[in-house]
Amino acid sequence: MARRLDEIVARCGGVLRGDGATLVTGLATLEAATPGQLAFLANPKYRGQLATTRAAAVILSPEVADACPTAAIVTPQPYLYFARVSQWLAEGQMPAPGTHPSAVVESSLPPSVSIGAHCWIGADVEIGDGSVLYPGVKVYPGCRIGRRAIIHAGAVIGADGFGFAREQTGEWVKIAQTGRVLIGDDVEIGANTTIDRGALADTVIEDGVKLDNQIQVGHNVRIGAHSALAGCVGIAGSARIGARCTVGGGAIILGHLTLADGVNVSAGTLVAKSIAEPGSYTGTVPFMAHDEWLKNFSRLRHLDALADKIRALEKRLAELEKKA
Repeated sequence: MARRLDEIVARCGGVLRGDGATLVTGLATLEAATPGQLAFLANPKYRGQLATTRAAAVILSPEVADACPTAAIVTPQPYLYFARVSQWLAEGQMPAPGTHPSAVVESSLPPSVSIGAHCWIGADVEIGDGSVLYPGVKVYPGCRIGRRAIIHAGAVIGADGFGFAREQTGEWVKIAQTGRVLIGDDVEIGANTTIDRGALADTVIEDGVKLDNQIQVGHNVRIGAHSALAGCVGIAGSARIGARCTVGGGAIILGHLTLADGVNVSAGTLVAKSIAEPGSYTGTVPFMAHDEWLKNFSRLRHLDALADKIRALEKRLAELEKKA
């Protein structure tokens, strides 16, 4: 969808530099942009690409505006601005409301909901207005999904949690999972992500949460509003993640832990105890405050050299003791 630069600024704000009649037909990176596309510069490490970009215009911050060789939209938060423009230019690309003929729907849904091919919606499911379920999504009976949800292909909502008791003989006895999954408004769930239903209470995903692909959310987990989790995160049962948290890809959060609001967990981190204070946390065994981890890891890289120094000092000490 082609838009003039002055139309974009009128809708999204910012300060226009250059010809407002310039048409843009899509978005691209600084390096890959062609004439007619709108690029953005948010990360300073890509500033060198600004001088050679072929983009029709660039979204950028005031600090680098004078270095832009093309038309520009100047804004304090270029990446956020880019996100808003991307939504506008993508209007009409979302699936139309309605249910694909191959879907199996056992509940009554609003007409504004879009249900893709081969979805299964169990009995007593509620889905809010404007939500989109891409092909192959499975929603087990009794679950609740809020308004404007986007659930990508292959996601499973409400499968049984992993609950078993062990016999003295070593056999496992299944614990019936009678809770539900409750999902708030404006939640996005990535492809092949699974969210287990609660054992007794409900698994809860609050408003505005963003889940990437292939995430496992165990039973009775609660994820606070506007938190974002990257791909392959695993959350064990009954963990509590606060509001506005971020969790990097591949991180593991053990069960029955609590993360305070505003916690940022780095990729690959194993969270083995609760986190009571906001901030960034990194590491595996053990994890710790991010700044402390960086300091300790920098020392870890020099262990061989330190070992050599200790051996040399021990040898020197032994020689001194002999002389004495």
